[in-house]
Amino acid sequence: MSVAVSFQHVCKDFGPVRVLHDISFDLVPGRVVGLLGENGAGKSTLMKILAGYEAISDGLLLIDGQPHQFSDSRAAEACGIVLIHQEFNLAEHLTIAQNMFLGHEKRCDWPRGWLLDDDAMRRDAAHYLQQVGLDLDPDTKVSQLIVAEKQLVEIARALSRQARLLIMDEPTAPLTSSETERLFAVMAQLKAAGTTILYISHKLDEVEHNTDEVIVMRDGRFITREPTEGLTRQQMANLMVGRDLSDMFPARQAPAAEAPVLLKVDNLCVPGWADGLSFEVRAGEILGFAGLVGAGRTESFEALFGLRARSAGAIFVHGKPVALRNPRDAMRHGMAYLSEDRKGKGLHVNLGLRENLTMSTIDRYARPWLDVNAEKQALVDAASAFNIRTRDLDSKARMLSGGNQQKLALAKYLHSDPQVVVLDEPTRGVDVGAKRDIYFLIHRLAAEGRAVIVISSELMELIGLCHRVAVMRNGRLQTTLGIEHLTEEELIAHATGTH
Repeated sequence: MSVAVSFQHVCKDFGPVRVLHDISFDLVPGRVVGLLGENGAGKSTLMKILAGYEAISDGLLLIDGQPHQFSDSRAAEACGIVLIHQEFNLAEHLTIAQNMFLGHEKRCDWPRGWLLDDDAMRRDAAHYLQQVGLDLDPDTKVSQLIVAEKQLVEIARALSRQARLLIMDEPTAPLTSSETERLFAVMAQLKAAGTTILYISHKLDEVEHNTDEVIVMRDGRFITREPTEGLTRQQMANLMVGRDLSDMFPARQAPAAEAPVLLKVDNLCVPGWADGLSFEVRAGEILGFAGLVGAGRTESFEALFGLRARSAGAIFVHGKPVALRNPRDAMRHGMAYLSEDRKGKGLHVNLGLRENLTMSTIDRYARPWLDVNAEKQALVDAASAFNIRTRDLDSKARMLSGGNQQKLALAKYLHSDPQVVVLDEPTRGVDVGAKRDIYFLIHRLAAEGRAVIVISSELMELIGLCHRVAVMRNGRLQTTLGIEHLTEEELIAHATGTH
């Protein structure tokens, strides 16, 4: 069975602030609809209303012609509406099967339904895992999974709820190209069965190839609805931000031939992840790292900064050997690393913007008493320099949109004025406008004479930004390509071993 949805003049207030304004549109069964908008446009809030996580302040939500005000997500799931969150909603200490049926446990008929039917849940979990192409034992603990596998478990769990309307919020962010293609095949099967899919993504190529139509939101308002066929990615981006975004990447300037090598790594070995990794990056250079999920890129740089064990490797900063046992050692040597997991490892989302910005450099503001006024001024300066958009600088970091959280994380790690900057998936989950801001910021860092390393799964990002791109596969460096060889075909061929 399918489900039809109608938003009629829907508004949402958080205290005195109205974040959704008079939203009206319908969703018909068996369509894949792209929901587009910058971070903060109101997409996630509207979807949380539909999925039972938020209440409507004004207006109506009709499901199959009947008004609904869901009390919680279970009530929405009872109507076949399931939201796959952008941030994982999994219990790390439980198994895959336990996570998939958490709150929906199957019970044995005897005695009187008191006992859980673990065998049935394992069988069903295996079935849904197979649907999304994940070959894992349902008894595997979620804590043992990599990010891409956790995302596929989230999707399998949604399928187990017999979803008639499936909301996908940035579902492919952590997936490889093959896993992404598998997801698109699952979406096609669901669509053919009459399932409505709302697809939220900042990857406009995916929206272009996998949706029937797009709905654009901006500043909490419905802007337009257009058939996807006939819309270019550039037109989608312009509709999202309300202005022309033709210059997405800044013009590259090659680093000076005599520019000094700021970071050199020789024979870095990370048990289970990297073997014999060697590279160098010069002042004013942007060096990219490409590779499939599991290639060892993130793990190599975590080891470089003392976040995981390494068994071998020499590190030279400004030509001098250094011992980096932890991130504080790295910071003292003028290095900074922004993790791909901005909420888990980059920011303390329940702390304020000021505390997040200055925590790594607190010695600068505590001499010995904390100079709060100096911290506040530093935040004002950072908000201006990094274009951090917020209604209130005294708010918690969790109140920022994804793009503004990423800018805050960048401001935090650059606050120590590092000369070597490593950015791991710097634009994951941020909108096209914020991406452009971050690209120009990266260009500015290089123009200031810093050495910048960008780890990214978005090939066009690496091609548009970098002077050279190093490609890793199975823990080894395969090649390093200069600008003249930077094409998607070249990068994919080296990453997959088909070159």
